[in-house]
Amino acid sequence: MELEEFAYPYPVKSFELESQQQKLHMAYLDVAPIGTPNGRSVVLLHGKNFCAGTWGATIEALRRAGYRVIAPDQIGFCKSSKPQSYQFSFQQLAQNTQRLLASLGVSKFVLLGHSMGGMLATRYALMDPSSIEKLVLVNPIGLEDWKSKGVPYQSVDAWYAAELQNSAEKIRSYQKATYYADSWKPEYDVWVEMLAGMYRGPGKQRVAWDSALTYDMIYTQPVIYELEKLAMPVLLLIGKKDNTAIGKALAPEAVRKTLGQYAQLAPAAAARIPQARLVMFEELGHAPQLQDPARFQRALLEGIAH
Repeated sequence: MELEEFAYPYPVKSFELESQQQKLHMAYLDVAPIGTPNGRSVVLLHGKNFCAGTWGATIEALRRAGYRVIAPDQIGFCKSSKPQSYQFSFQQLAQNTQRLLASLGVSKFVLLGHSMGGMLATRYALMDPSSIEKLVLVNPIGLEDWKSKGVPYQSVDAWYAAELQNSAEKIRSYQKATYYADSWKPEYDVWVEMLAGMYRGPGKQRVAWDSALTYDMIYTQPVIYELEKLAMPVLLLIGKKDNTAIGKALAPEAVRKTLGQYAQLAPAAAARIPQARLVMFEELGHAPQLQDPARFQRALLEGIAH
């Protein structure tokens, strides 16, 4: 249920907090720079089907460039607590992360969010803009409002039933089509096993339930309408072949064809953000940091250098 058998590339620490009348814990990585520190910190926010451990190669590149790197597992995900009852919201997850960073003495940082983490990072930046040196969004979901485009609402119970059917085979098929633009390499299998591992054993129901609750959060709490309010420099790193859209399979075929078109969504989002810079990876999908780590790291390090 908390990826007990899956090792992260750096030591995992735990932040204890009380939230919504529950004692919970957030797992996180806090990795010191190698060599001469540059005095700057980068906070990495994972996507819905990702974890802090997924950032291993990115963390290594950042620490070698002198950055301190903090990567939490959000409540409800990966090695963190899976509460049975929790009012999930991007505001709540942002506040949890704020509390973690305050405990670590981190008050100014580069904030990077991928996929669902991009929605969370956007909400965090809107709530606490003075703490953000630069906002980096890596293939963020939520660059469109699926509900307004015609994706029908699905109840938490329906999401839960679907999540209970999760398997390594289904995860691999989805990731191949979406994360890696219909390509596959053996090194991607570790991320399939990471995710599938939470759906094995006695904690499966709790994992599936929290996953269902967070799907509802994603669908019902758009950030797309507030992009103009982002006050800090924003770097968009986008795999152009991404086609991710929450609930796409539920939509009528005519609507489905219009969803998740990052080749159009990313430039449109960049045009709405006052201080945006867009970098597109022509042949990559939803997870450029995994599909082509070296190229992604070059773009990231160049983009946050100043």
